[in-house]
Amino acid sequence: MTAGREAEGAGMDHASARLPSRAAKLLSALFYGTCSFLLVLVNKALLTTYRFPSPVVLGIGQMTVTIMILYVSKLSKLIHFPDFDKKIPIKLFPLPLLYIGNHISGLSSTSKLSLPMFTVLRKFTIPLTLLLETIVLGKQYSLNIIVSVFAIILGAFIAAGSDLAFNLEGYIFVFLNDIFTAANGVYTKQKMDPEELGKYGVLFYNACFMSIPTLIISVSTGDLRQATEFNQWKNVLFIIQFLLSCFLGFLLMYSTLLCSYYNSALTTAVVGAIKNVSVAYIGMLVGGDYIFSVLNFVGLNICMAGGLRYSFLTLNSQLKPKQPVDEENIPQDLKG
Repeated sequence: MTAGREAEGAGMDHASARLPSRAAKLLSALFYGTCSFLLVLVNKALLTTYRFPSPVVLGIGQMTVTIMILYVSKLSKLIHFPDFDKKIPIKLFPLPLLYIGNHISGLSSTSKLSLPMFTVLRKFTIPLTLLLETIVLGKQYSLNIIVSVFAIILGAFIAAGSDLAFNLEGYIFVFLNDIFTAANGVYTKQKMDPEELGKYGVLFYNACFMSIPTLIISVSTGDLRQATEFNQWKNVLFIIQFLLSCFLGFLLMYSTLLCSYYNSALTTAVVGAIKNVSVAYIGMLVGGDYIFSVLNFVGLNICMAGGLRYSFLTLNSQLKPKQPVDEENIPQDLKG
């Protein structure tokens, strides 16, 4: 009996020791928030300041850079993911479709809304993620977490209700982006089995499968022609920002994967919401497309309060000692 208990205890200690550290969780969340913050600013400059006409072509550039970096890294044996076979599309489904929808709707909504309103409406990703994690992954959240999430949504309703620069097309795109982002985060978490495709395989093959239909859409809609005829291709500063957006697009996809891998899809969504408040405040000072109102400003701050409350609850739960091992949150390649 004693030997059995010791063996059981050793197994528990071994599993606990191999769980992702708090540093990995926090750093992956910080990495994601930073990449997302920078990409929104660069895309906003390209699509509004320079008036680049093709958010779809910008997305194709981001996918191309992702494929190139991962493939070269695989050839250099810096990373590993399985070679292509006919079962990979089945293993990935529906991620490629969700990635395409996420890219196109996200870039389109960025160009049609002011930064503050874009960041407010993106908050609806959070309850959608919570709902999908409950349905798809079977996760359960405490009442405090749910209240924090709905505080974020309350702030979003208040801010959006006072939007003095209402743009129906922009609102439709951003709500579609919320749905695609939530579904993409949850299903990515489900697909990251190291015994199947792993993190890098999911990222690489998604980019490959996304690029082909996205290119077809771009050609058929005339989007690619508008991009090739754009008059700023001789502008060095524009080209630098275009290439920076492509590289940041890769970093965002990678950092999103890491944050969901070490934390959860819901935490990734909330980190994005907190980051967006910083973007909103910057948008009030620069960009020239923000129209101030008291309700809008109050709504932004309620969103921030809900996001910070969620972060406090999540961090506090991670700091509690002697927590039982949650098998559902252990990445598959860390299980014994």
